[in-house]
Amino acid sequence: MKLNIVEYPDKRLRQKSKRVEKFDKELHTLLDNMYPIMIGTNGIGLAAIQVAHAKQVLILNIPEEDGEQPVDNLIEMINPIITHKDGEIIYQEGCLSVPTFYEDIKRFENITVNFQDRDANTKTLEANGLLSVAIQHEIDHLNGILFIDKLAYSRRKKFEKEYKRMQKEKKSPSN
Repeated sequence: MKLNIVEYPDKRLRQKSKRVEKFDKELHTLLDNMYPIMIGTNGIGLAAIQVAHAKQVLILNIPEEDGEQPVDNLIEMINPIITHKDGEIIYQEGCLSVPTFYEDIKRFENITVNFQDRDANTKTLEANGLLSVAIQHEIDHLNGILFIDKLAYSRRKKFEKEYKRMQKEKKSPSN
């Protein structure tokens, strides 16, 4: 299974992901193949929709203080639902599907999320800080929402203009 990151403005990023019903080899292969892509692109989270699979599947691996992301710290969430949220945190977010763009985004500081693991076991996780932000960011992907959708109108318009210019520069051959 060859996976590639889907980049904005690809319309697939706006799809709502479907609930996972079958916890089978295909799901395990998807999860196993998402991890090297996330790590290889310096990501801390990746939703299946970002690799063109509209399933409620996401992975996270928050770096340790030394910047390492050992596979032991990998969190796989299937069918996640936030059941509690409170507090407020502003964090500079980026996205593998919106490369080279970072912006301060307001999120809940503390969340509780229920989800299933790759074997359909139900789990609950309480998260705060960066882990909370990353979970909310990835769950937004499952709902067809990008972090740029949370920008103020004027900032969003500025982003669109900057991003179009960057895409043009990327496509034009350098002399």
